[in-house]
Amino acid sequence: MSKFGLIKALAALWLLIVVLSAPLSAQTGSAAKPDYEAWQTLASRIEGAVEAGRASDVVLENLRADLVGWRGDFLSAKDANVRTIAAVQAQVTALGPAPESGTEPEEIAAQRETLTARLAALEAPGKRAEVAQSRADALIEEIDRILAQRQANAFLERGPSPLNPTLWARGWTAFKSSMVNTRGELVTSWNTPSQREAFIQNLPTFLTLISVSIVFLLMGWRWVRALSERFVRHRNTAKGWLTAFVLSVVQLCVAGLGLYGLAFAVYSSELVGLRLDPLIEALIEGGFFVIISVWLSAYVFARSDRSFHSFSLSESQNTLGRQTVIGLGVIFGLSFVLEALSRYDSWSAGAKAVTVFPLVLVGGYLLWQLGRLLRRHSQAATDALKEEDAPRYVDRMYGLLGRVIMVFGLGGVVLLAAGYFEAGTTAVFQTIETLVLIAVLILAQRVVAELWVVLRAGAEDAREGLVPTLSGFALILMALPQFLRIWGTSDARISAFWSRAREGFTIGETTITAGAFLTFAIVFVVGYIITRLVQGALKNTVLPKTQMDQGGQNALVSGVGYIGIFLAALAAITGAGIDLSSLAIVAGALSVGIGFGLQNIVSNFVSGIILLIERPISEGDWIEVGGTHGTVRDISVRSTRIETFDRSDVILPNADLISGKVTNYTRGNTVGRVIVPVGVAYGNDTRKIERILSEIAEAHPMVLLNPKPTIVFQGFGADSLDFEIRAILRDVNFVMSVRSDMNHEIAKRFQEEGVEIPFSQRDIWIRNPEALLPAAPSAVRADKSDGDGA
Repeated sequence: MSKFGLIKALAALWLLIVVLSAPLSAQTGSAAKPDYEAWQTLASRIEGAVEAGRASDVVLENLRADLVGWRGDFLSAKDANVRTIAAVQAQVTALGPAPESGTEPEEIAAQRETLTARLAALEAPGKRAEVAQSRADALIEEIDRILAQRQANAFLERGPSPLNPTLWARGWTAFKSSMVNTRGELVTSWNTPSQREAFIQNLPTFLTLISVSIVFLLMGWRWVRALSERFVRHRNTAKGWLTAFVLSVVQLCVAGLGLYGLAFAVYSSELVGLRLDPLIEALIEGGFFVIISVWLSAYVFARSDRSFHSFSLSESQNTLGRQTVIGLGVIFGLSFVLEALSRYDSWSAGAKAVTVFPLVLVGGYLLWQLGRLLRRHSQAATDALKEEDAPRYVDRMYGLLGRVIMVFGLGGVVLLAAGYFEAGTTAVFQTIETLVLIAVLILAQRVVAELWVVLRAGAEDAREGLVPTLSGFALILMALPQFLRIWGTSDARISAFWSRAREGFTIGETTITAGAFLTFAIVFVVGYIITRLVQGALKNTVLPKTQMDQGGQNALVSGVGYIGIFLAALAAITGAGIDLSSLAIVAGALSVGIGFGLQNIVSNFVSGIILLIERPISEGDWIEVGGTHGTVRDISVRSTRIETFDRSDVILPNADLISGKVTNYTRGNTVGRVIVPVGVAYGNDTRKIERILSEIAEAHPMVLLNPKPTIVFQGFGADSLDFEIRAILRDVNFVMSVRSDMNHEIAKRFQEEGVEIPFSQRDIWIRNPEALLPAAPSAVRADKSDGDGA
């Protein structure tokens, strides 16, 4: 990430904090005192309505909105006199506790009484507001419970089944009656002289708008696509993809203008009545949804010549996917029209179920088809992987999404067929709307990723970097309210949830808000970046110019990192307004957890700190721990990584290095001793052997001559006379190669000098050798005759 990009990101986050904190800071200022008499009247009226349970959903939603407004006023009033109360409390604390004996100077007692009375007077408005807020919270929760119960009852309410043949005629009659009434309204408007005259006057405008709108709808889309194909020749680059995307957005705008132009033309005819007005609005909403689905289908199931090819599907499967997405858009668009007709003409439950059932049936089938395509993509992506590669998370999520879509598509049809109208239509239509929103989010995340590639000068690996990933999470958070709206959550509840998030939650005497959390995150990230910059400067610029060894440099850099992260966390906690003293309970509970379950982790952590400070071992040292030889490659706060001579890694807990026996062969310097055992046959001249071995040891270039190598006559072995070469090497890391060189030279010199190298021999003495001789012939025959007689 570049410096300018980081500054822009931090500035954007800080602006978000200001936006989040602004309402709260405004509330904590000097606010008007709530009218508690009006509040008592409103609260009593709402309690009566709630207890009666006869108020409609619209009325309850309005009452809930009023309660939320009052609750905000109470929050502001509760924070009144906060600074003055804190100052008075500080004065009371400065006086200290009252003596138990009751004997206190009159001046101090009078001052204590005055401060206590003033403190009670200052706290009274806040306590009154807190009581009123608790009453408002209780009423809001009760209204939410009633609305949720009604929504659940409507969702589970069973009505007439559309499979009942007796209802088919009713459904057709209701639909036909709505069409006839709509036609009748048009005829009535035409027969009205004033409306007919207005239509004739506006006829040129009407025809112009109709013509231009039809051109925009039918031809404008193709013109922009031709423009895109002409100017965008390199779609496989980030700039080319973004250019093609911008032109496709122009396509969407042109089609939308054509649709709205048609609606405006119809309104300009002056023939629109009360029936046509909601119908036209429904046609606009449904038509725009169809346009959106056509536009998204080109991205979700793109052609093979497009760089934004999304799924591992064949060309025919992608074509089927585009048709499926467009079909879902048409089904959802028609649902707007049927909903408008049924609401205006008050269709019966049976007629509505029969009329909507074909849409639900086709929509459920298309959802099933879309789910199968997603599962095929997930399976194809998994089959294309190598044996050692793991499936991508997004491909597995596509497979899971496909299963969910299939379940909702089939479940919606079954539920509506069983008579559960709300459940069946919600399962199909809301799933379609949710899929459109998911597709828009995926496309928006792709746009951000391509923009980041452009900002990174075309670095292709930036597309899978941290910034595009975080942007995806941010987009999901921003779209979360819309997901809630799709599935029936009202705007009042969403706004209340947002208000609660801004107010935060309380731990002890500390309130953590969304702005405080973002402040904590930003301050910690800034502190972490500064720590890494200081570490990089020390490691690459400052420490190499000192006389400190490599192990000491690494220890210092690691220590600066731990201290910097600790200070960053401390500054983030303080900047977020969290009182550290309130964390005493958490620290106490954490200490209990450490005492029982985290002993080894804490022990290793403390041992790692000791290793970094005392540095008994350093990176690059050759050590032996528990019979394991290797080179120290990394020392962390929990464990130490050792690379053995067969190039395998051994992870040792730091506590073992502190409490156990550790042999460091290269600590301080690389000088070390090599011992080479030698055995010769009995009968050889021991002084001659000593001379030969001494010459071999002194001739090796790795052996130091001060002190001189020594030859030790160990004694008389079972098969040989045992000698040892003991020499000090310049670099003990070469001990194995030196030993091998000496053995080669010993074999060569012994052969030249006629010295015999023994091998193991054993003399076997047989105590009864006559037992091995063959038996006499007469004895053998006697044995046989005895056996026959027996």
